[in-house]
Amino acid sequence: MRVVIVTESFPPDVNGVAHCAFQTARHLVDRGHTPLVVAPATTGTAADERAPCPVVRVPSLPLPGYPQVRVALPGRRLAAAIAGHRADVVHLAGPFVLGVRGMAAAARLGLPAVAVYQTDLAGYARTYLGAGEAAAWRRIRAVHTAADLTLAPSGAALRDLQAHGVPGGELWPRGVDTARFRPGLRDAELRRALAPNGELVVGYVGRLAPEKQVELLSGVCALSGVRVVVVGDGPSRPGLEQTLPGAVFLGRRTGDELARIFASLDVFVHTGPFETFCQTVQEAMASGVPVVAPAAGGPLDLVAHGRTGLLVPPRDAAAVRDAVWSLAADPGLRDAYGAAGRAAVEGRTWAAVGDQLIGYYTDVLAGRRTAVAA
Repeated sequence: MRVVIVTESFPPDVNGVAHCAFQTARHLVDRGHTPLVVAPATTGTAADERAPCPVVRVPSLPLPGYPQVRVALPGRRLAAAIAGHRADVVHLAGPFVLGVRGMAAAARLGLPAVAVYQTDLAGYARTYLGAGEAAAWRRIRAVHTAADLTLAPSGAALRDLQAHGVPGGELWPRGVDTARFRPGLRDAELRRALAPNGELVVGYVGRLAPEKQVELLSGVCALSGVRVVVVGDGPSRPGLEQTLPGAVFLGRRTGDELARIFASLDVFVHTGPFETFCQTVQEAMASGVPVVAPAAGGPLDLVAHGRTGLLVPPRDAAAVRDAVWSLAADPGLRDAYGAAGRAAVEGRTWAAVGDQLIGYYTDVLAGRRTAVAA
């Protein structure tokens, strides 16, 4: 099967869309298929040399005020890449700008398209602009309605799409590398460096941007015997360094180093309420770490409240603080939640969800053949 993955983001970008697109391409290659990735141009080409398949970069500009995000510019390169690859199916990863043009190109070429909803763009519009939700949903609805199949990463995301007029849709969650993220990487030396007085180590991993609401950890920073560790970078970092006194900011970490940090945490906290999935929650669970997360979006599917962690009301700093404090006081409960979390994700490998995706492609192609025959 020849697949073109049109993605709004790809490594070296560090975010859920980029990571999922990379893992999808890798799995397709592993299963003997022939993928091609089309993504916005970024600085440097080293990441493309490490990609599992060829990558076509289209011209792009950095998003004003958030240069880590790049927006693709109009041009002919995308359509030429799809046609030149002789694609059987077009995979649209988080379509909004480049993906919309990918959908149009697929339609012109008579190719089936699978659109993967991955980003709560309406929530981002509300956070950054204070408006624009309706316009964002119109764009999302247009591209997903035009696609042969829409895939959503969580039950909450699927319900959101359906509530805003996107018909049908299927659930397609994300995988996790359970060999890389594992409890056995817990590192006593790293823990001593982060918490030299034996404090409880509470971590956040992700972008430091307004929509992530990392400032909700301020109450956790004030707890006695607790050390907050923040992993990631973004435009909010300078302000957060003031808002979270005593927190350790490690910047961006990836790969095995990130896995070691995850496993060395006592509690993982995610604060953002706009997650369609939330991969870092799943990585924490794979690492055997209990999770505190908002009862909204993707974490509703991932965290079993009172079994693998605690769900708290979104945007409630006091609830985050109290949840952490309850876990700080009960080491046995932390261990139980961590073990249950690891057990819950052990079957959620990228290979398993990749095979599920190939099954969706096969169904879409069969549906097209049936329609033509009729």
